[in-house]
Amino acid sequence: MIPLPIIGEPFKRIAVDIVGPLPRTSRGNRFILVINDYATRYPEAFPLRNITAKKVAEVLIELFARYGIPEEILTDQGSNFTSSLLGELYHLMGVKAIKTSPYHPQTDGLVERFNRTLKSMLRKVLEGERKNWDHMIPYVLFAYREVPQSTLGFSPFELLYGREVRGPLDVLKEEWIHSTEIETDILSFVMDTRERMESAREIVKENARAVQAKQKMYYDQRSREINFEVGDKVLLLLPSSTRKFVAKWQGPYEVIRKIGKVTYEIEMPDKGGRKQIFH
Repeated sequence: MIPLPIIGEPFKRIAVDIVGPLPRTSRGNRFILVINDYATRYPEAFPLRNITAKKVAEVLIELFARYGIPEEILTDQGSNFTSSLLGELYHLMGVKAIKTSPYHPQTDGLVERFNRTLKSMLRKVLEGERKNWDHMIPYVLFAYREVPQSTLGFSPFELLYGREVRGPLDVLKEEWIHSTEIETDILSFVMDTRERMESAREIVKENARAVQAKQKMYYDQRSREINFEVGDKVLLLLPSSTRKFVAKWQGPYEVIRKIGKVTYEIEMPDKGGRKQIFH
């Protein structure tokens, strides 16, 4: 297993995925575009009627306007993410696209874990609100963002904004004890916030490295290394439709170049002679 490098800067690398199809809501939404920041684990989720490349591009531009343009975007091999439209968007924005697949040896399952949590939380909503699950997404996101992550030691909200979120329990506590915060000047607040964020990010990096090393050891103990050479024929497990969980083996295709230890360029004649890099 080759882990991805630890990222310490918020929204420098993000992972993008799609959940669905789900029961159609009264607004017509059937899918959720899920975006996760690697540095802070801060999630975003956008309910969508469709998951065309155009719609995905529109959501990404909205995200860039909020948090800035990332350097890297990690996605799977779905056609929603491999279109020429998104390729042009990445090129214009200076974004490096990292494609993954069901057997990718570098991913740490960041989005997959959040997707499981998101679906588990929405499942409770779907029991009585099948037509309105999209109304509940902001509440689900708030709940997830305010909880400290076991691998980081801080909540996603605190890592992104440098302060603890004021949640419902804080409001109740304030009402109970009638407390008010002591006012401070903006310079003191900024300096204090910067110091706490720098300290938190160092701790996060240490915690993330420890967890990553443990995951690598566990993975390596249960896997065997496979090497391919130029000219070898290989099968690829690729999505077969817009539905996320539908995939099938395709090929065989020829290895035309070995780029890295586990990275190869593959020629795909039945895809218009396209050449693509896989892990």
